[in-house]
Amino acid sequence: MPTSGPGTSVTPTQRSVFRHGRSMSNQSIGEGFNYKDTLQAAPTERRDGRSMSNVNANAPWGPRGASLVQSGAAPGSFSSDLKTVTLPRIGTPKADLGAFVSGDYGQGSSVATSEQKQKELREKINKETKIKIGSENLLEALISKNARQTKDQRQRVETELSSSNFKIAELKSQLDAEIERAYRPGTPPRTRLSGIFQGSPVKSPLKGANASQEVIHDTNNETESPTYILGEILQSLELEGMQPDYYVERANNLVDLFKRYPSLKYDLAWPIFGLRVQSMLVSDSRDVVAAGYRVTRHAIANRGSLQTIRNLNTDNLVILSLVKDNKASIEREQALKFVRAFLDVKNGVHELSRAVLRTVISIAEFHEDRLRNMALLTVCEVFVRKPALAVSAGAVTPLAAALAEGTYAGSETLAIAFLHLSDKPSGRALLKSGAELQAALTPFTDPLVVQGSEEKLKLNARLIASILKTWAGVFAFADCNFSALRSLVDSLRYPMPFARDLILDLLYEVLRIKPPSWASSFLAGRRLTTYGRVAYQKPDIPAILSKSDDEEGSQGASLVDHFTTLLTAMFIHCGLTDVSGSFFEAMVLSTLVEDLSDPMLKRKATLLLSEVLKLTNHSLPSELSAGLQILPRPLNTVVVSETGDEMLPTGTIYQIDSVSRTLDQQSGLDIKSYSTPASRFQEITSALRPTESSKSKLSIDMDELQFRATILDTQVLGSSNYLKWKWDLINDIIEGPLLNPKRLDDAIKATKFLKRLIAFYRPFKHRFSDARNTKPNQRYVRTGCALMKTLLHNPEGIIYLSESKLLRQLAECIAQLDPSSGLVSETPMLSAYRVAETLSGGYFALLGVLSGDSRGLHMIERWRMINMFYHIMELEDRDDLTQALLGNMDFSLDSHLRVMLSKALTACPKAIRIYATRLLRRYVTNHTIGSSTQDPKPSWCDWAIRLLVNQLYDPEVQVCEMAVQILEEACNRKAYLEYVVRCRPALDHLGEIGAPLLLRFLSTSLGYQYLDGLDYIGQEMDGWFHGRNTTYVTLVEASLARALTVQPERPVSMIDEPLKPYDHGTVPPHFYRELTRTVEGCKLLRESGHFDVFVSTIQDHWSENEDAEVMLKLKGCLWAVGNVGSMELGAPFLEETDAVELILKIATSSEVMTMRGTAFFVLGLISRSLHGMEIIAEHGWNAATDQIGRSLGFCLPPQLEALFSIKLSRPTQLARTRRRLPKTAKIVERDEDPVRNRVLELTIDLGNTVLTKRAAGDLYGIKTKSPESFNSVRLLREIMVILEAHAFGLRVRRFVLDLFDRAVVRRFILNTEDDEDDDSR
Repeated sequence: MPTSGPGTSVTPTQRSVFRHGRSMSNQSIGEGFNYKDTLQAAPTERRDGRSMSNVNANAPWGPRGASLVQSGAAPGSFSSDLKTVTLPRIGTPKADLGAFVSGDYGQGSSVATSEQKQKELREKINKETKIKIGSENLLEALISKNARQTKDQRQRVETELSSSNFKIAELKSQLDAEIERAYRPGTPPRTRLSGIFQGSPVKSPLKGANASQEVIHDTNNETESPTYILGEILQSLELEGMQPDYYVERANNLVDLFKRYPSLKYDLAWPIFGLRVQSMLVSDSRDVVAAGYRVTRHAIANRGSLQTIRNLNTDNLVILSLVKDNKASIEREQALKFVRAFLDVKNGVHELSRAVLRTVISIAEFHEDRLRNMALLTVCEVFVRKPALAVSAGAVTPLAAALAEGTYAGSETLAIAFLHLSDKPSGRALLKSGAELQAALTPFTDPLVVQGSEEKLKLNARLIASILKTWAGVFAFADCNFSALRSLVDSLRYPMPFARDLILDLLYEVLRIKPPSWASSFLAGRRLTTYGRVAYQKPDIPAILSKSDDEEGSQGASLVDHFTTLLTAMFIHCGLTDVSGSFFEAMVLSTLVEDLSDPMLKRKATLLLSEVLKLTNHSLPSELSAGLQILPRPLNTVVVSETGDEMLPTGTIYQIDSVSRTLDQQSGLDIKSYSTPASRFQEITSALRPTESSKSKLSIDMDELQFRATILDTQVLGSSNYLKWKWDLINDIIEGPLLNPKRLDDAIKATKFLKRLIAFYRPFKHRFSDARNTKPNQRYVRTGCALMKTLLHNPEGIIYLSESKLLRQLAECIAQLDPSSGLVSETPMLSAYRVAETLSGGYFALLGVLSGDSRGLHMIERWRMINMFYHIMELEDRDDLTQALLGNMDFSLDSHLRVMLSKALTACPKAIRIYATRLLRRYVTNHTIGSSTQDPKPSWCDWAIRLLVNQLYDPEVQVCEMAVQILEEACNRKAYLEYVVRCRPALDHLGEIGAPLLLRFLSTSLGYQYLDGLDYIGQEMDGWFHGRNTTYVTLVEASLARALTVQPERPVSMIDEPLKPYDHGTVPPHFYRELTRTVEGCKLLRESGHFDVFVSTIQDHWSENEDAEVMLKLKGCLWAVGNVGSMELGAPFLEETDAVELILKIATSSEVMTMRGTAFFVLGLISRSLHGMEIIAEHGWNAATDQIGRSLGFCLPPQLEALFSIKLSRPTQLARTRRRLPKTAKIVERDEDPVRNRVLELTIDLGNTVLTKRAAGDLYGIKTKSPESFNSVRLLREIMVILEAHAFGLRVRRFVLDLFDRAVVRRFILNTEDDEDDDSR
């Protein structure tokens, strides 16, 4: 049994600290800052020269001075003896931010937490996926060339592709294992820290290397008492006059003891412990001082311990350490980490003094300081947690300057602090001008700064985009009649190509415009003449999934689209110059279109112009968008011009319009093949089958001579090498002329065309079955599926197919895997390797086409394949085959295949059950399968609904959750919803997982009666009225923030992939909205009186701007009213009350920005109903509608200034209070010593930039002539008061404090008065 003694213990608290870290400090803040939290003695060298840091962590005993970090420390990190490490110029190792925490020190690339490991694996998968896609594209291009000339190159590309596929499969398996391990509690890892105290001075190591683990375990338990070790270490620190390494080693042992026993710091005897720590902090050795800060930081337990620590005069110690030069980098860094430890304790920020914060701010203002980024982050956190303290210390200036400079990598973090304070009037009053966020525009609005500042522009462009995705940021840019936004738009006029390009990209991101797939080709100047590529593209899945054919918006309204509509209107408003309708996009972008100096920028502006025009046409109310579709005057001039160069904009617009028409036609295509693949085999599943809308280029009525000539052109009859065949032409023949019975008969009897084609697909010919599973080769699978479908359409084809050897050999291949068949093969045709790496897996796609036809199904049954399918599903190690069967079979027909699917849903492993459950979504949500009516009956998919209802009782929660999501999506159709209700599913055991589906039941009378019988409605109504409304607010705001934040795409496993990845930013289901879908629900709502209570709450607290709890309750009432008003049956509730007037009042008069934003979204919800749109129109607001007059849920005020009427001015009285000095700062006037008075006056003059040089010279003269004047502790104390009251720079603070000797500083820290001062004078 492994040892579990103190040397290997890792407490849950310790793991939590390692995993999570600080709230805002886990992001990169520059190269100079090192997060490694280790200070230790010199690393012991082995005989071979390697550091003991590389020794296996499982060794039972470790040396006392074992190193805690890797031997090669990064610049600015801590050496083992707390001295700055001088590294060679060559081979400087990079900082390993995760090595200290992870405990896996054998590998340099180890990561700290499971989340970081998953992130690293996903990054590797993304990289290999890009390599795979590039190899596939190159291979596809090589196929079109001469096969003999490109043979060697094709082999190299295929080798690279095979390697990428193998790496992707291996990385995905590692990712799945890591995800599963993250959810499973594991044994705490053994780290190198665990070996320190096994060799501690408390007890020497055991004699003999063969001692049993039990003896070691018992010995540790008997001898290592944390209290005893603590006493021993503190006693050893009493010795004076020892070398610095002695104290550093004990301090590191003490820190490790606190980490291993986190509860020990709650029982410290501070009178003794504090003296030991204070003695270290006043040491003459910088390394010992740094070790003292580290020990003190790890001894912090709560706010009470912070108060005790401050009694040790640590505030002045920290100030004295932070002002030192870079030679004391370790001490300064540990001192700043000690300050940051205050922020990790609850209410610890209240124990942070203004004097310390001013010193940190001086570091943040000094650009050359290595700790500047860390200081900026610290100031930012204090600014958020205790803004009054930060403002009084002068924190606004350095934070705003960092935003304007564009050099700080975490500028979004700084912006969040300003956005947080700008929301409420109390926070805005603390800011100086209210225009701090507008500083981010500085690099764009100043043409002199643009040149040579590309990196700054990139950072600020990203910062501006993040600001414009928040309500506070929008209000900040809309201040003073949108002056900031106008400045950003006008900066497009500066002839700076790089800045213009960044602003165009910024507009794409802010307006959420997704460029079409052909945009890169268009920007590169290629002609868009190959419209076939566009025609065969998949439609935009998010757009299709967001559509709903159910009445009154069964899908949630998109808050992101409503927000984007407002931003579009703001940009339009910023460029309005005259009543003719020219706006900024048209005017400025047309200027770029006319600029012939940069063709790519011209095309980019043209593309953005068309996209913005399309956006305004679809999203803005007709009152605003009607006049915007006219070409602006400059572009109109270009159109009528006859010069060749200036005709490019007209041709570009024509090309964009043509492709847009093609994409619009494709948006209605059948998307039944859309499904996310579970493995590499899924690349050749249903997506490869031809859709109904695909049309052959060859006529079905082709005559015989032309048909034979076409067959000869395919090279099938002229060559046995299938690589020379023209597969595109073969596919056209199959989907065209072969559908004619006469032509099919000719192909069968008169030529060997069909015979050779069928022979190509026979498994034991080893042609199709041995082809590599690559993207170009998948055309063989598509052609094979089309061939099966064509043969099933004709009686002659059915006879030919049934008599061919293809199905017989397929049955034999499947029988090789059936244990009961008696057929055994050493290399099965459908082995795991062949299914993944070759097109052998494509045979399941061919069988899937047969399973969709009753005659094809009869062929499958003839060869006993279904029986073999049952046996294959029982194989424990071939889940890939089960997924291949389920993913390709067509279960539309009532056959044994449905029984097989039912078995997979109930009797197979968890992964297969999840996969099979996901497959049912295809049949309950894809309304084109099996029915062509506008409102299909559920009879053709009732079997799928029943299976999904059965999945609700699966023992795995993930299966139940997926079934709930699919049923919820299926309930978008009223007929399906009623059928689900008739199944009477029991969802009590699912808790919150089944709540969304139960809410959907309320939308029909049948569901209402069912839930009323279960007493669900009354309990749920009470829950929503008393608490769920406020929880709903958090859910909506989190969803909106997630949608507005750009999330990097990452591959996920089939099990963990969500079914609905595009729901972020939509209105989640609300109980009162579902309740008002029925007459019975409206009656219950009226009887309960809840709606009147909501309106009364809004009326009483609409102007609240300070109490967070009241504002949260107010937002919950707003969302409840909005959800009720979004239903047609809920409109009478709005008419009977003045709810709309109150919401409009909040949207235009509230002093809280997010409250106005909530009211704006609620008005959009209300406008979704016809009556709600009419009520809003009566108050002057405009609502956007589609072509047939249905509301889109987007509404805008008649004047945007009314929505952004908040003034960002600051009261002057608070500013005077903020600059008021403490009384102790006037101590200069009461001092009796003239020299001391002079020193204090000159110190104050150092804060004046005009007098700084002279005052510094005079102080240096006094120090030279009478150095005894600076031996006074009283003078130093008064100097510290002045430094707290004034905003001095870092160099000034360092200069003043360096005037005092170390002995004076020691007496000042130890509160020793100068008894000899008077005698000396």
